[in-house]
Amino acid sequence: MNSQLNFTVAERFLRYVTIDTQSDPESETCPSTEKQKNLGRLLVEELTTIGITDAELDEHGYVYATIPATSDKENVPVLCFCSHMDTSPDCSGEGVKPLVHQNYQGQDLVLPDDNSIVLKMNEHPDLKNQIGNDVITASGTTLLGADNKAGLAEIMDAAYQLINHPEIKHGKIRILFTPDEEIGRGVDKADLKKLGADVGYTMDGESAGHFENETFSADGAKLIINGISSHPGFAKGHMQSAIKIAGKIIAALPLELSPEGTEDMEGFVHPVSVTGHAEQAVIEFIIRDFEDEKLVDYANVIRNIANGVIKGFPGATYQLQVKEQYRNMKKVLDQHPKITEYGIEAIKRAGLKPELKSIRGGTDGSRLSFMGLPCPNIFAGEHAFHGKQEWVSVQDMQKAVEVILNLCEVWEENA
Repeated sequence: MNSQLNFTVAERFLRYVTIDTQSDPESETCPSTEKQKNLGRLLVEELTTIGITDAELDEHGYVYATIPATSDKENVPVLCFCSHMDTSPDCSGEGVKPLVHQNYQGQDLVLPDDNSIVLKMNEHPDLKNQIGNDVITASGTTLLGADNKAGLAEIMDAAYQLINHPEIKHGKIRILFTPDEEIGRGVDKADLKKLGADVGYTMDGESAGHFENETFSADGAKLIINGISSHPGFAKGHMQSAIKIAGKIIAALPLELSPEGTEDMEGFVHPVSVTGHAEQAVIEFIIRDFEDEKLVDYANVIRNIANGVIKGFPGATYQLQVKEQYRNMKKVLDQHPKITEYGIEAIKRAGLKPELKSIRGGTDGSRLSFMGLPCPNIFAGEHAFHGKQEWVSVQDMQKAVEVILNLCEVWEENA
């Protein structure tokens, strides 16, 4: 069946990445940027062209659509496939010019709009698996947007295949495209009752064959430092600069608890922003680990450092505020082993070697799982995301489409 598919994933992807959809963490609206709806409108238009009758873009920037069941079985669980439309605020997504490097043979890929941006195999070891494939990059001045427009294109192509191949037996399929995932708000306004799905899969992973059923647990922390302001010409013995206190606290954070000092299953404490003046400064932290209990330990690391530093600045004070962001979805998915089991089987049927992975980050699926929709993550083929060296291969995206189709069949067969 899959050998007969006329894939549309590459042409869709090349179209989607040219639409700027960066989210904005400073915005309080949903979506955080109206331009995300430009892509949402295109996706609804294409879903309608495919033959889906209920595709819609809601006021908050979410796209919902249904692929009707082809199975006679009435007890097939409703599957949802989900990807996000926004790209990271960390690197420009305006004016993306995708380039297809056909029949890649391991050479350095020098990007034409900035020759200092070079993809080298020794720096991107996953390129070793792409010999003979068609690798897509941006032109050197922007990110590519494979995170997560590769996932969008894969789900769209799978929808196209399912509508055009009714011989593929499956239950009811729901599609959900979200805004603002990159700023941690991807499912803030998602309507799960309206979605009506039993099981979800995000298409937002990396290498072909990867299946991710575990994420970080995440907290955010805000350290508010209250100094003592004074005219600098008359400050001796009186001024206690909150900015200097903030600097000392950040400098005291241990390397072994930093992102640059950790890997694999190790957690970290990371200051992501510092703002303020002499009277008050604020440090924003993200705290990450795979075990919830360690998040408390890491918050105490910040607290203990602040206690030690503040003693050297008489009269200065601080407050530490910690807020839960998301939790490790493995807690939920372990209660539903078939979701992972069927995902692994679908990857095998695509001729790939499955690799069960843990994500050093989070996905929309992290929060969806705790909202009542168990939702692991499947590879989309995206690499080096959030930067100018981001890349994806056409063949990996095609394999992801196959996995989606296989998943639909596996769930139907086992219903």
